[in-house]
Amino acid sequence: RKISGITQKMLAQSLRELEKDKLITRKIYAIIPPKVEYSITKEGISLGKVLKELDTWGKEHLTLKMR
Repeated sequence: RKISGITQKMLAQSLRELEKDKLITRKIYAIIPPKVEYSITKEGISLGKVLKELDTWGKEHLTLKMR
């Protein structure tokens, strides 16, 4: 809902890839209407920390190059 411009097919494909890479888990509830919840795994959290560090590094180095 928060990602504008993404199709249902693309979202499903991205979630399957993240699940395959063990970055998220999927829990399916056997109710009507069907309900699925996704949660981030420990691996996903650790990747987020690494990406944050890369973001910080990039911003610092881009700022230096622009001076």
